[in-house]
Amino acid sequence: MKKNTQIVHGGRRREWRGRLVNPPVNRASTVLFDSVADMRAASPKIGVHNYGLQGTETHWALAEALTELEPGAAGTALLPTGLAAVTAALTAALSAGDELLMVDSVYGPTRRFCDTLLKRSGVTTRYYDPLVGEGIEALIGEKTRAIFLESPGSLTLEVQDVPAICRVAKARGIVTLLDNTWATPLFFPAMAAGVDLSIMACSKYVGGHSDLMLGSVTANAEWYGRLQTAVFDIGHAVSPDDAWLGSRGLRTLAVRLRQHQESALKVARWLKEQPQVARVRHPALSDCPGHELWTRDLKGASGLFSFELNGGSDTDRTRLVESLKLFGLGYSWGGYESLVLPVDPQRIRSVTKLEQAGPMVRLSIGLEDPDDLIADLEAALSFYPA
Repeated sequence: MKKNTQIVHGGRRREWRGRLVNPPVNRASTVLFDSVADMRAASPKIGVHNYGLQGTETHWALAEALTELEPGAAGTALLPTGLAAVTAALTAALSAGDELLMVDSVYGPTRRFCDTLLKRSGVTTRYYDPLVGEGIEALIGEKTRAIFLESPGSLTLEVQDVPAICRVAKARGIVTLLDNTWATPLFFPAMAAGVDLSIMACSKYVGGHSDLMLGSVTANAEWYGRLQTAVFDIGHAVSPDDAWLGSRGLRTLAVRLRQHQESALKVARWLKEQPQVARVRHPALSDCPGHELWTRDLKGASGLFSFELNGGSDTDRTRLVESLKLFGLGYSWGGYESLVLPVDPQRIRSVTKLEQAGPMVRLSIGLEDPDDLIADLEAALSFYPA
């Protein structure tokens, strides 16, 4: 089946939903067994009633639907947040004494986990240039056990050469993990590119309505067992209500992403022509780092991108951001509403330097009419000292 059909039908087994269109919300902590033999036979795995931690049909429906979107995947673990998905995947992949190669453009909380909890657990993290490509081989050491990618980066939008990095990693027996939240499996099937563990903050595009916290990790056959064991051992559990909301949002993901893409490109191209804007960081634009890789590897673009202002100060940027009427000022992205965020990625980078003409702003383009968003930006930029 095509992806658009899969997201409508995936996970909707008749035995899970009966005559209903959607599997219902099944809330449970305790599961009752008919006998001791039945209890002992109920191994803690997806699809088998054991205890609330292992979920119910509500959870399994979403996990199965997400797995079906990744050709070559063996299963999906659900986590209570996107950050929990990242940390659980890293926990499953690494042990004391190991080294992790982490992309320098990574999401800030992921970096903080590496520099604090992972470090205290005896794991060393070394950061690398997101545009290193197959040059990653020169960075691999004797203790390197995992390579983490985020493509495009969620602040500076560099597209990584995921297939090349995965080829090098597989030849050296190193596990690869990718934060695939920006593209989702609809625009970038990660397993097909060689990724072992594909991670999403489902709070973003999968949910689509800014009303749930949810993460997922989809893994190949080699890693799914270890991943699911780590998730259960840590004690991660997802609310059945949030899992149900994730399934509901997933059904419209394809049509929403198409609109996010169309509107974001229109806004990005308009911004590119404004004298107050020095640079627009959108992977579909030819001057964005990694654009040629986006053209080669990805099937589309979502609604998140950044732009650099042409000079000015943080005070000027703050005035611009706070004068916007249709863009909410808040963290996260991927919902139906547009958001704006002042960002300073250079503050958290450690091995790559960004050359910026001025302060940076990140936009998440929602489902409003793009002409209205452009008018809002035009009014805000009219006061900016170009």
